[in-house]
Amino acid sequence: MTSTARTTLVLAGTGKTGRRVASGLAACDRPVRIGSRRADPPFDWQDDTTWEPALRGTDAAYVAFYPDAAFPGAARVVGSFANLAVSCGVRRLVLLADRGAEEAERCEQAVRDSGAEWTVVRAGFITQNFSEAFLVELVRAGVVALPAGEVTEPFTDARDIADVALAALTENGHAGRIHDVTGPRLFTFADAVGEIARTTRGEVRYLPVTPEQFVSSLIGRGVSAEYAGQLAGLMVEVFDGRRSHVTDTVERILGRPPRDFAEYAHETAATGVWDARAAPPGGV
Repeated sequence: MTSTARTTLVLAGTGKTGRRVASGLAACDRPVRIGSRRADPPFDWQDDTTWEPALRGTDAAYVAFYPDAAFPGAARVVGSFANLAVSCGVRRLVLLADRGAEEAERCEQAVRDSGAEWTVVRAGFITQNFSEAFLVELVRAGVVALPAGEVTEPFTDARDIADVALAALTENGHAGRIHDVTGPRLFTFADAVGEIARTTRGEVRYLPVTPEQFVSSLIGRGVSAEYAGQLAGLMVEVFDGRRSHVTDTVERILGRPPRDFAEYAHETAATGVWDARAAPPGGV
């Protein structure tokens, strides 16, 4: 690393993909600035006065919108951030976007319109949602109730998403490209939960529910009605089969196959995170 190396801002830098991107950059001796509300300087998507201090002195950014790029209004906020980033001298933007979600596609267009050197990393359901997000509580309780029916999904490991994003941030040849990242095979949610049950030797099952039942369940666990409704709406939108195909993106870019869900389940079960007596997970 030379004295002229500049910093990469990693938004959602403590989250499932962001913290892995940040770790990868650090391993490459690239200066990293974590974008989160607890960072110094802090970054908050809901407070645009925090954006410029976080961008100052950076020339690249990993853009992961919170709570999700597919939520209503995300494109307007992401577009404002991207325009500010370019005006602050940021050259390269790598956006994390949801496969098949209309609002996420609007986020992609907003980043393209900013004038930055851009790359989009599209991903669907992130495997680590079962262990590093709210689903961990459902696994521990023994019933994973979701409005996903029997649709198949190429569950995608956060490590693969982060590694593809890292390549886009640190290598040439990714500008103006959309990297559609998936796992190696399709699973239903019943398949995935069944794999977790086998590796943990526990009693956990998948229960398909209506969007209304899902919203009620989230509200009952203290989630705001607005967020619960938006999350249910997103699931209804994308769990209709539109994402039921795999790509060769990971192998093509990284030169290795994507991580399989069974591998993830085996490794994660060994940590004890799904034990009913385990402590709640950290922030996502």
